[in-house]
Amino acid sequence: MTAATFRVDLPAPTLTDHTTGQLRRLAALAGLSETDTATYTDVLTEALGPVGARSLDLPPPDRTFLSDDHTPVEFSLSLQPGTAPSLRVLLEPGCGADGLDRNGRVGLAAIRAMARRWNFSTAPLDAVRDLFLPPSPQGPLALWCALELRPGGVPRVKVYLNPAALRVKRSFWTVREAMERLGHGRAFASLARADGYPFVALDLGDWDEPRLKVYARHDDLTAGRAGRLSRMDPGPDAAAVEDFFLTAAGGGREVTRLGRRPGLTCHAFTETGAARPSGFTLHIPVRDYARHDGEVLERAERVLTRYGMDTAVLPRALSAVTGRRPEDGVGLIAYLALAHQRGRSPRVTAYLSSEAYAVRPPALARPRHVTAVR
Repeated sequence: MTAATFRVDLPAPTLTDHTTGQLRRLAALAGLSETDTATYTDVLTEALGPVGARSLDLPPPDRTFLSDDHTPVEFSLSLQPGTAPSLRVLLEPGCGADGLDRNGRVGLAAIRAMARRWNFSTAPLDAVRDLFLPPSPQGPLALWCALELRPGGVPRVKVYLNPAALRVKRSFWTVREAMERLGHGRAFASLARADGYPFVALDLGDWDEPRLKVYARHDDLTAGRAGRLSRMDPGPDAAAVEDFFLTAAGGGREVTRLGRRPGLTCHAFTETGAARPSGFTLHIPVRDYARHDGEVLERAERVLTRYGMDTAVLPRALSAVTGRRPEDGVGLIAYLALAHQRGRSPRVTAYLSSEAYAVRPPALARPRHVTAVR
């Protein structure tokens, strides 16, 4: 008599199952203890709230702007020479709320709960709340929260806000007013000319030098223009910025124009009353300028080699996030960024998509929106 074979259909994992599993594996790569990892997985679970319990068989709870497949979680690894990688998780606490106003109120409540838990002040956020969290907000987001996961179980907290909340046409005014209120009004004139301001970020909690960060969008960005966008004094060498641009975008020695998804810069302000920023970051949206993640990984490893960083970390990080091959999709690495902060060595950051809901298929050929300027 032959034993019967039974097929057991296991339930699909939930959003929390998926993202906390990724966090645990990345935390091990970043050298965090099991105790700290358990703390941070609990924090992520609490921040996701009810949407975290949704099965991945269901569609995303919201068409969040945070990721291409609308997963309300993104990871990033920041690398510097001779140190363990720094792990960060970006999330949208209000994802799935009924409307952008409710989204912002849920997000604000989550930040206040974190402030009570870790005993930090929300004064910078309170000072600009009316600019970014009005009663009837506009734009693609209300509030995101980033947690830099450190040993000890107490993260550094960043809040991302939308300058277009009062109206897209008022974004420029909103950025200027926020800088004035937070003591950086003198530095506003130093900002590089931009095609938009998608985010303003505030460091909250235990930071050595808390920053106000202004993100700028640059349409059709070229390597030559990117090299001139820093406003630090002294700032990074223009040639080094151009070289990073070309390597990350895959343009070889050609002058590459980012003609589809725009490049981003971030200007960081730490000293109130100063005339210039103390930090500059260039973000390249690599997922739109490569056939697949294998190409992006090769470019990232060239950048890491150039800056004396461990090239073995990033392939291990991809394996911690997904079981698929890099060649089987594009978008697992969403951005590559090169950051400069006064008094510190350059930092390379890779932004990793959770891909809870979808994998973007590889492109059949090199994207046409990467064009050489003759």
